[in-house]
Amino acid sequence: MPRSEIAGSSGSKMENHELDDTIKENLKTLNIVTRKINQLPEAEKYLLEHGSTYVGLNAALCGLIANSLFRRVLNVTQGRLAASLPMAVIPFLTAQISYKGFVSLPLSTGNLSCETCTVTRSGLVGLIFSGLYPVILAIPVNGGLAARYNTALLPEKGNILTYWIRISKPVFRKMLFPILLQTVFAAYLGSRQYKLLIKALQLPEPGLETP
Repeated sequence: MPRSEIAGSSGSKMENHELDDTIKENLKTLNIVTRKINQLPEAEKYLLEHGSTYVGLNAALCGLIANSLFRRVLNVTQGRLAASLPMAVIPFLTAQISYKGFVSLPLSTGNLSCETCTVTRSGLVGLIFSGLYPVILAIPVNGGLAARYNTALLPEKGNILTYWIRISKPVFRKMLFPILLQTVFAAYLGSRQYKLLIKALQLPEPGLETP
């Protein structure tokens, strides 16, 4: 076997070994963090582990409000359940998964170790996935119902964008406060979770006596 191939094989084995060591170290760190979090009071532990649920519930509420506003604008009275169910479930899942992926998981694994970064990232998740997304989602959901039941005079294809901008403007104005509220709440939750994690990390290892 040529020396270059032998060297390449050795280098690959070393890289794989280093990768395995990194994974083991990360798992060890995660286990330590998990054990320390378990020492927190139940209320604080729940907030740290399941804060994303609150963000998801707020997104669902925002979706239902936006759905109601668009139904009024488009005079849609039929298909209430058909519109309300996806407008609650989809924003809930999207916001919860996004917050967990962008904030909660990076916090618990040590990949997010700055309070300002945590607050900023949390606020953006609240703004985009918990505030704006449910309102935007309400447009195709209720637009489809309006077309199906002929409750609103929909424009020709060339004027669709202009039509929906005009229809959406009053809805977005009314949704401005809920969207800002979602952003502030998510940012506050991120800050609170960061402080709880710092508090947990300062606790002694379970089973070890403090001097």
